[in-house]
Parts: sequence; structure tokens; C-alpha cells
Amino acid sequence: MQWIPPFDLKRYHLEPLLAARGIDPGWLADNSLDTYSPPNIARYSITKAADVIPFRYQAAIVDQPDVLAWCKELADRAFATQKANRSAIATISRGRSLLLLGLTGTGKTHQAYASIRELAITGAAATWAVTTAADLYAALRPRHGIDSEAEFRRYRDASILLVDDLGAERKPTEFTEEINFRLINWRYEHQLPTLITSNLLPKEISARLGDRVTSRLIEMCQRIVIEGPDRRRGEAA
Repeated sequence: MQWIPPFDLKRYHLEPLLAARGIDPGWLADNSLDTYSPPNIARYSITKAADVIPFRYQAAIVDQPDVLAWCKELADRAFATQKANRSAIATISRGRSLLLLGLTGTGKTHQAYASIRELAITGAAATWAVTTAADLYAALRPRHGIDSEAEFRRYRDASILLVDDLGAERKPTEFTEEINFRLINWRYEHQLPTLITSNLLPKEISARLGDRVTSRLIEMCQRIVIEGPDRRRGEAA
């Protein structure tokens, strides 16, 4: 952890988010030079979050109550563990996962990236790995000069992992089925928080992802179905 000096809140689109959560902007301006202070950890997390959030979602704010409750649950657990262990900082490392389901364009990806911002302002540290399912498979395909297993461990061991658009492939292959199972099973067994979005309907999950993966997702994840029209079409109009 490094010390991050106070910064312009507008740079990270923070004013609306802080206002929505009732957080005094002055809290982030703490200038005590304490590396382990919650405000410094929040500033550090905010800068790191901006590195993994696409430009379109840089100002995203969670507006689903159940998603907001999940974020709070993870942060509260991190602070409780810090207190119990007398640790220097609160770190998000264990907890329930979240499965966001809904048709294309209903805002699942928006909520997912907004969750990264939501957790960043809590003052609990978190290291995110972010990918789409398609990019995950592409990154792990065996090829010359690439250690696919080392790449896999980067996603497998992340303290929090976001996998966007799981199950989008129409015809799962033996390769994608193996990746799905290995990844989900490891994170299930180690209770590593995982945020997954999917266009699948609840009744389609087993047919597309298989019984072994589906069984683990049911136990490890809180499931939220996001309904509504395709927001992208509305924006285009």
C-alpha cells in the first residue's frame, strides 16, 4: 500500500457517488500521511479501480438495492475481520459471490463496474481482476510463449473477480467447460468473492454451463435478476 495524496474528486467522478452515500468529501481529503488510514486506502482503491473500469462506466453508480447490500456486506466483513485479527488494514478477501442475470442491455455490466467504485470508497482494500468470459478464454488458449496456467492463476486467485457475460457462447466447447469449472470450483472452495454477469435466464444456466458449475454457483452466489428494456437501444434513440 502506498500513500496517495488528496486529488480532485471530479477526476474520478466521485461527487455524485459520495453524495448518494452521504459521505463528506472532506473525508477523502485526509492529509495525515498515514498509509493505513481508511481515507488513504480509499484514495488508493479509487485510483486502482479507474485502471480496470472501461471509460463508459467510469461514473457508474449502483442503483440496485440488492447489489448495494452485497457491497456493504463485503466491506463490513472486511472491517470485522480486521478488528478480530487486529490487522493494519481491512482487506476484502472472503465472502459471498454475486450473480447478475438479465437480458441484453438491462444494466448488468453497469451495476458490476459500479460495484467496483462502490467498494473503493469504503476504505477497505480490494484487488480486482476484471474480464469478459470471451476475453478469459482467449487469454487462456495455449499458444507459444505464453504460460496459460500462470495467466489462469491470476484470475483464479484474485481477491475479487469480475467475469462479465458468462455463458454467452452458444456452443460451449470442452475447453470453455473446463475453464468454467476450474475457475468457479476454486473460487467456490476458497470462498473468494466473484461477481458474474450473464444474459442467461435462470432456467438456462444448467443447460449452458453444466450441472457441476451451476450447483456451485447456486450455493456460492446471491442471485439477482435485473429486468427492464434494453438501455442501449434507448440511448441510441
